[in-house]
Amino acid sequence: MWFVAIGVLTLLLKLLGVAPVAGWNWLLVLAPFALAVVWWAWADSSGLTQRKAMQRMEERKAARREKNVVALGQGDPNKKRR
Repeated sequence: MWFVAIGVLTLLLKLLGVAPVAGWNWLLVLAPFALAVVWWAWADSSGLTQRKAMQRMEERKAARREKNVVALGQGDPNKKRR
């Protein structure tokens, strides 16, 4: 995501003619977009994206379970579970 934000920023600066970006080569200005594609390809192929999604789902499930236990009156809301 950072590569895309940097790419949009440099692209806007180049199109608006803001120095020193206005003097840069177009290849340098568009490079963050290529880096974003490479990053996303690596993240997907290495399983990083899927692992993060699974981790978020597990955290939501644990929070939901804890909330339900407390709602049933069987848990201590101040006690941290592992």
